[in-house]
Amino acid sequence: MSTAWAEMPDNPYLKHAQAGDSRAQFYLADTLFSAGEYQQAESWAAKSAAQGDADALALLAQLKIHNPATADFKQAQPLAEQAVQRGSLAGKVTLARILVNTQAAKTDYPAAIKLLESASQDIESDSAVDAQMFLGLLYASGVGVPQDDEKATFWFKRSSVISRSGYAEYWAGMLFLNGEKGFIAVNKQRALQWLNLSCTEGNDTGCEVFEQISNGG
Repeated sequence: MSTAWAEMPDNPYLKHAQAGDSRAQFYLADTLFSAGEYQQAESWAAKSAAQGDADALALLAQLKIHNPATADFKQAQPLAEQAVQRGSLAGKVTLARILVNTQAAKTDYPAAIKLLESASQDIESDSAVDAQMFLGLLYASGVGVPQDDEKATFWFKRSSVISRSGYAEYWAGMLFLNGEKGFIAVNKQRALQWLNLSCTEGNDTGCEVFEQISNGG
């Protein structure tokens, strides 16, 4: 299981996390989150956040909303706001995601766009990849802004340049294919549009999903 892997003695973060290093606790939590071990991730993120780590606060907020079936935006928002106040770029992206979802206490699209544009500037950060993808999705969907495929393509391409070719377009296609409660409605035509572009950009997974849907899969 991934938990066993994440907490093996040779895990690069475990020893320092157990010794109380807040940054190591965050990195361990982030590793567990990526592995789908959400309960363990929350435990370590909480330890890190208790010591003031801003990114750990952002991760705690993300954990509150990662599962659409159980998402708790009201609990997530203050955590994300604290993360932003303490300088977390990941916190800006997470707070933006909260502010554009109708399940939150109150939507604020201009504030969300401002947060995403700010987070997108530091291209050395993984958060820039996410911020640019999310900006692209807002323009692709017309949520909070006029729909604009040209601007969507600009942001998707910018994101893919610093991640991997065609990934942002693939991600958008999958969101249109599956929808996201309170944010994106299912739209097969739009899904095909962005998956096709992902394929054109050289993303093999985008090609596979595009072909599967096109053939009635």
